[in-house]
Amino acid sequence: MTPRWPSTLWVVRHGQSAGNVARDKATAEGLARIALTSRDVDVPLSALGREQAQALGRWFASWHEEQRPEIMLASPYVRAVETAQIFRQAGGCPGDEKICLDERLREKEFGVLDGLTVAGIHEFQPDQAEFRKLLGKFYHRPPGGESWTDVIFRLRALMDTVSLHYGGRRVMIVAHQVVVLCLRYVIENLTEAEILAIDKQGDVANCAITEYKFDPAAGRDGGLVLSRYNVTAPMEEDDTPITAEPDQMVAARG
Repeated sequence: MTPRWPSTLWVVRHGQSAGNVARDKATAEGLARIALTSRDVDVPLSALGREQAQALGRWFASWHEEQRPEIMLASPYVRAVETAQIFRQAGGCPGDEKICLDERLREKEFGVLDGLTVAGIHEFQPDQAEFRKLLGKFYHRPPGGESWTDVIFRLRALMDTVSLHYGGRRVMIVAHQVVVLCLRYVIENLTEAEILAIDKQGDVANCAITEYKFDPAAGRDGGLVLSRYNVTAPMEEDDTPITAEPDQMVAARG
């Protein structure tokens, strides 16, 4: 009988993006807005982000072929697609493996807060700053944007698709920081307090690995069990600088 879940599931955050760099610059200069001229979906990797994706691919390429991903799923955002492509080019998975884009893996949508630093939110959207403080990041939904629970809703549907089509396979997902955290919430059946406590411990590093293994003894019918979280070994072994920053200032902890 085909297992319900993948034999291995890796969830990887994309490499450092040009947006991460622009945000750091805006914050350092005390600016209200991040200097980006494109849509968030079109923001590419930075030069360092490309190095991180190459390090990730080389790390997996050193494994036996039967241990590497055989299914590649990615957010349609350019930084995630580029990460998956560079990973494949570096030998992390078969060179002819199709990268399947799934819009349910997209970045959390920030709506009216998109492109604002923390200072910018307080300057231009003070009501939203108060709402977020009152509701907390898990439930706060800015106008035109999403809450964490909105992201979780679409990821539950995504995991149904993974279960239906990729049982017993080795699957890698390349997406975003909030997606990594919300998938942990879904897969591990966590509470709001538990996932926010994990988030508070530190940001998910760019190209860091979160890994699940199928355990037939977990639960009634077997399940995915976390074997490692936020692992940066590929960059460490390759002497590639590690970055761990929120994709947007509004995604920062607190």
